[in-house]
Amino acid sequence: MKNAKNAPRPRVRYLKIAENRAGQRLDNYLFVHLKGVPKSRIYRILRKGEIRLNGGRARPDTRLAAGDVVRIPPVRTAAPADCPTHDNGSAWLDEYILYEDEHLMAVNKPAGLAVHGGSHISRGLIETLRGRRSHAEMLELVHRLDRDTSGCLLVAKSRPALLALHGMLREGSIEKRYLALIKGKWRGKGRQVTAPLKKGRLRAGERVVEVVQTGKAAESRFIPRKRYAVATLVEIQLLTGRTHQARAHAAYLGHPIAGDGKYGDRGFNRLMRERGLKRLFLHAFSLDFKHPVNGCKMHIEAPLPSDLTLFLKQLDARSETTDET
Repeated sequence: MKNAKNAPRPRVRYLKIAENRAGQRLDNYLFVHLKGVPKSRIYRILRKGEIRLNGGRARPDTRLAAGDVVRIPPVRTAAPADCPTHDNGSAWLDEYILYEDEHLMAVNKPAGLAVHGGSHISRGLIETLRGRRSHAEMLELVHRLDRDTSGCLLVAKSRPALLALHGMLREGSIEKRYLALIKGKWRGKGRQVTAPLKKGRLRAGERVVEVVQTGKAAESRFIPRKRYAVATLVEIQLLTGRTHQARAHAAYLGHPIAGDGKYGDRGFNRLMRERGLKRLFLHAFSLDFKHPVNGCKMHIEAPLPSDLTLFLKQLDARSETTDET
């Protein structure tokens, strides 16, 4: 590790906004160029006016334009030793890339890895990915997955792709499918859920959502795939993209997801742990959408992780796979 006293002293930088960065928020632009600097500090120097846009003060949500000049004051960022690029610390990530071209990347996010760093997490998937691809001009999350959820996650590599994919998410034209193991034996065929969800917070500060009539519209479709003695494997199609939607809707139906410590059933979770389940049984297994630049049909699929596949083999199956007709 380098001695801080011998490290180069940071200097004022003037960065000109490229065409492909036009429309990006100033704070998001700074997060990329000030890697290793806490977000709280970035917002603080913005408030103080130490960061200048075209010679003047700017708000964090200011949209950048091509040709703008951003002045960044002397700020010490993470040393190269703290942000590995091509080393064993992040080499594992290459094996989780499902698809990649010049505009986007699809990653099979493992369970237990947050998509981005936060107050209690120093590095998430996007920070690790940026360290691994330090030469990349842009890497931005298109959407998010809960920390304990595994599966398909899109990352934009160009500004046009990011804007187009965000537009598709708003329009509901990205088809997202999950696999989940839920409590109890599902009766009948598929079921549509249209229960509005509203964000709230627990006393501990954790984010939760509740089904309330004043919430935002949320729609999911549950399709049974295989029934077990005490549980059912279901496919969940998210027709909207609300926070914790699959988990909250499953609990609302009386079929909470196995291993869900926030919306789940304690007794059921305990039984599943005794049978070998070590995490939330929720996996984003496929995405269908049109390529944001060339318009080609895209189908991204992430196979069920081996730990969940092995767990299913341990359950006492009572019937064969049930497909929706």
